[in-house]
Amino acid sequence: MTQQQPITTEPMSQEAQDCVQACMACHGMCEETMSSCLQAGGEARMPIMRALMDCSEMTRMCADMMMRRSPLANEMCMMCAQACDMCAEACMSMPGDERMARCAESCRRCSEMCRAMAGATM
Repeated sequence: MTQQQPITTEPMSQEAQDCVQACMACHGMCEETMSSCLQAGGEARMPIMRALMDCSEMTRMCADMMMRRSPLANEMCMMCAQACDMCAEACMSMPGDERMARCAESCRRCSEMCRAMAGATM
């Protein structure tokens, strides 16, 4: 049986707040990029769409878990960083696409912040 963590009323650290913001910015960028890919039609390849969908969901869930101070938030941050890395790599597979480059940049920033949070306590 695992021991429950005490409920905290302390505000989130600045690092955690910044990570939540990076996650939500990345989530929005992935959603916008998916929409753009769908409008482009034939340009949207399934591996890229899967990476965008995974990253979008993971970043949203990660931000939610950090905000409610889930005891699983640190592990979620590591998974989120991995999803962001995969999405950045997928986006960069379409060189010359400015939207994909911006999405990859957002994913990389989120990945860095999530990796830092995974080593920190909430």
